[in-house]
Amino acid sequence: MHVRRLELRDVRSYEQVRLDLPAGVCVLIGPNAQGKTNLLEAVQRAATGSSHRVAGDGPLVRAGAEVGVIRLEVETDEGRRRTLELELGSGRRTRTKVDGHDVRRAAEALGVLRVVLFAPEDVAIVRGDPAERRRFLDELLAQRRPAFAAARSEYERALRQRNQLLKQARSLPPSAREAATATLDVWTEQLVQHGTQLIAARLAAVRTLAGPVDRFYRDLADRPEPVGLTYRSSAGDLADVGAGVVPDPAPIAAAMREALARAAGDELARGVSLVGPHRDDLELHIGTLPARGYSSHGEAWSLALALKLATFEVLADVGDRPVVLLDDVFAELDAIRRKRLAAACERFDQVLVTAAVEEDVPLQGAKVDVRIEDGRSSVSPRAGGAT
Repeated sequence: MHVRRLELRDVRSYEQVRLDLPAGVCVLIGPNAQGKTNLLEAVQRAATGSSHRVAGDGPLVRAGAEVGVIRLEVETDEGRRRTLELELGSGRRTRTKVDGHDVRRAAEALGVLRVVLFAPEDVAIVRGDPAERRRFLDELLAQRRPAFAAARSEYERALRQRNQLLKQARSLPPSAREAATATLDVWTEQLVQHGTQLIAARLAAVRTLAGPVDRFYRDLADRPEPVGLTYRSSAGDLADVGAGVVPDPAPIAAAMREALARAAGDELARGVSLVGPHRDDLELHIGTLPARGYSSHGEAWSLALALKLATFEVLADVGDRPVVLLDDVFAELDAIRRKRLAAACERFDQVLVTAAVEEDVPLQGAKVDVRIEDGRSSVSPRAGGAT
């Protein structure tokens, strides 16, 4: 698939812009802080429901404006034309339209456009806290199977309710705890039910990612060490659950119940849920060493990039082939890795790349100059490229 047109009104540094984009490679060129990343961010926000730079939509609205609009025209792999429109505002619910019609829930827009974005912040997937790796898996799964986003919302709701009850029960006298515990059991079962779905989906994703990540890393880093991915669950060792890629949910649910029963005393004492997918991690190894603590800068960059490029194959395996967004990536790579990444890009249908220096990007394709004029970003496609 590919994005045919991107329109922004009052989004970040753009008062108004329309950019027609061709299939293949399009390089957005300009000095730092001119608005290049804002374009990729808008595409990612529309596709995935979130920005890679901020938690909410408020910062995406241009300073001084009340509402920002992102509108995309997309062509699917089958040649179908689709539109996706978002109205963003500080302190107001984002309004989403798909093919000109309002949708009640933002999750209903997932899958209209599929993207894989790599930005400098993504090195945190390798070197950051477990929450970064959980987010990586969940964002991949939400695009692969939009129903996953609904399951995650249900899990988060059950987790909030359960944590609230645990905090309340901690301060109750013994005589009142029995009633609170009965209510807690109801939410514990909800936690298990929805948590099992999340863990099963994550395990399947890790098993599917393992081969492509290893291949991409070896290609990019030109190193012999194999890359390993291991899902570490707070419910215990689930490595052998199920045969093949898709795990059996029954033993996952049983493991969660057993782990929650063992942790019950500690949970009441601390007032927080200690077992569930919100406490899990994706361990990454290069050779025999954990990547988080032992990878060099170059190794961490190569592994983070390999993780993102591997998601292309996982997404393309089910549904439309995603658009690849590369934000200031080539500047961080040496000449050999640049050529290897450029070779990998040849298999993608559309690649949108940002760069401060044109010569850093060894890709042939359309070129767009991005710059600030009168305090606002503007774009100037070069002849024969995007318009």
